[in-house]
Formats: sequence, C-alpha cells, structure tokens
Amino acid sequence: MRIPRLLVVALVLVVAVALQVGLFPHLSLAGVVPDLVLVVVVAVALVRGPESGAATGLVAGLLLDAAPPADHTLGRWALALVVVGWLAGSVRQDARRSLPASAVLVAACAFVGTSIFALSGLALGDPGVSVAAVLLVVPVAVAYDVAVGLLVLRPLTRLLDGLEPRRRGLPTLAGAR
Repeated sequence: MRIPRLLVVALVLVVAVALQVGLFPHLSLAGVVPDLVLVVVVAVALVRGPESGAATGLVAGLLLDAAPPADHTLGRWALALVVVGWLAGSVRQDARRSLPASAVLVAACAFVGTSIFALSGLALGDPGVSVAAVLLVVPVAVAYDVAVGLLVLRPLTRLLDGLEPRRRGLPTLAGAR
C-alpha cells in the first residue's frame, strides 16, 4: 500500500478499535459488542485483496488483543482477523456486486472470526469460554456484525476505492473501435 492509503487505513483502524473498546460495550447484547474492526478488515480485503486483507487483519487483531480491557491471550483476535481478511479478499469480486452478497460475506466472516476466537479460547483453557457460551455468542455476534456491516461497509469501501490509483493511458474496449 502506498503511504496515503496506509495512513487512512491506520486511522480507520485506530478509530474502529477505539469505538469498539470504548463506546460499543455500552451497546452490548448478551455480552456481545458490534465488531467494527472486523468490518474494517473486510472492507480493506474487498478493495485490496487477500494479502492486504490478511495483513490488515493481523494489525487490527493485535490492536484489539492489546487494547484495554483485554482479558485474553495476545494473538487470538490477530489469528481470527488474519483468516477473515484472507477469506474476504478471496471472494471480493462476488461480494462487491450487491448488498445481499456483502451481507452474506460479513455474516460468513463474522461467523468464522468469532468461531476462531472462541475456539482458540477453548483450546487455551480460557476460564471465561465454554461451549454453551460459544453457542450463544456466535449467532448474536453474526447478527450484530451484519447490522454494522450494512451501515458501514459500503461507505468504507467507497473511501478506500477513492484511494486506489487509477490506470491512465490504457485503452478501453470502447475506445479501441
């Protein structure tokens, strides 16, 4: 990524993390907060592809893992969001065409990301994670993330698209006649 794009993505990530750990806990449902950071990772992956999505997921996950009041092992969110970034970037052309496709992508990414985070907690013996809690949290997280994604994904992808370099001087099929 070029410097302006990198700075904008970094700024968006910092704001998303701040909102997610500062404001969104006041909006929790069944202990679940909207995962704005996941939606940002999905947006970057849709615009830039799987490699940038995974790299953004790593940075975003580490920011979430380290942000107070983190009470889990460092790297759990990083692992989950790397997979989410790669997954979203891998299907990017299909998901950008329609709002329903974008909602399905966010739902799939939320399911995968939340499941990886929860399963890693189970594997590491996190005392706050149980199978019963996971079965309750994952559907609520998916629904919440889809709602946030429907509000934020389109404007965010437009912002990131605006930072992409345009190809100049290349003939188009219409201009080749």
